[in-house]
Amino acid sequence: MATSTDHPVILQVIPDLDTGGAERTTIDVAAALVARGWRALVVSEGGRLVPELEAAGAEHVVLPVASKNPLAILANARRLEKLARDQGVALIHARSRAPAWSAFLAARRLGVPFVTTYHGIYKQTNALKGLYNSVMARGDAVIANSRYTADLIAARHGFARDRMTVIHRGSDLTALAPGAVTAERRTAMAAQFGVVDDRPVLLQLARLTGWKGQRVLVSAMEILKRRGSIVPLAILAGDDQGRTGYTAELRAQIASAGLQDDVRLVGHCADVAAALALSHLSVVASTEPEAFGRAAVEAQAAGVPVIVSDLGAVPETVLAPPDVPDAERTGWRVPAGNAEVLANAIETVLALSPEARADLCQRAVAHVQGHFTVGAMCAATLETYAKLLGWSPAKRS
Repeated sequence: MATSTDHPVILQVIPDLDTGGAERTTIDVAAALVARGWRALVVSEGGRLVPELEAAGAEHVVLPVASKNPLAILANARRLEKLARDQGVALIHARSRAPAWSAFLAARRLGVPFVTTYHGIYKQTNALKGLYNSVMARGDAVIANSRYTADLIAARHGFARDRMTVIHRGSDLTALAPGAVTAERRTAMAAQFGVVDDRPVLLQLARLTGWKGQRVLVSAMEILKRRGSIVPLAILAGDDQGRTGYTAELRAQIASAGLQDDVRLVGHCADVAAALALSHLSVVASTEPEAFGRAAVEAQAAGVPVIVSDLGAVPETVLAPPDVPDAERTGWRVPAGNAEVLANAIETVLALSPEARADLCQRAVAHVQGHFTVGAMCAATLETYAKLLGWSPAKRS
């Protein structure tokens, strides 16, 4: 199979391009490949982000790669092998388990490098699940999106230790800066959210699923209302991705607590920067570990105080006591699932003086600019590709 190491063709494989950190990373890396003069192919089952991918100059191919059916995985391996052979693919990068098995088989048949990114904390309750998960540690390079994730991979799949590299998830910090959001975008987002006055806005950006902690946040809002505290307008922005039963449970909880005027489920948020520009604080109330925690990083980049559950990779993304002095904090870390403590933290943030808030946000912006830029993430990823392809800096064009 003829390939070029000067302008290689890189194939990324992901179940869909609808929403989420892995999907956003796929697009960011594809755009960086195109900017470098390489060719970027992405295989998925499609989704709302495909037009953005194609606008960046990447090419999208629809294949049924989300299926976990073993026969479908084998069939997809053959499809990917043919596609890669026809297109002269030099390297295959998988970002989820089911398509990773297909990509792994295709890469081995073709003799091209295989890369994986461990984006999530995959549940592993038995040996069979461990075998299924292990494909994400079988890459010639295994990218962990945090040190926490890297430690988890090493504990589960020790054979991958010498092939692991940590590349933190990066965000477009320039686009997230408050000054980058026009008045028109703010007005449009306020209309979408139903924000009509100066009431503080609390934003939770997360898909609607139990472990993201929406129920904990609603309980915290109920506590604030019972105390007679300032009750912000809580915007829960995210798709339920078919989990209509969970959405119904949330609506029932909101109604039972008398919070119909205080908590809103607004569905998918297409303009994260504008949503953050409207917000006085952001909450990440996850009840299970986050492998990285993009929402917390983006809130800090936007100059919005953030409260997060103290789980997973959070100590890498949000600085807080006891890891740093209070004067160096960039947000608040609270015990997962504790609505009372979450309510206390919300009160603390809303009571900040303008000066204290400005100092906090300045530290937070500096923290994320120093560690979590999309440019750094893409550069490190492309360097990983280059090493596997035997491509030296002197060959850059």
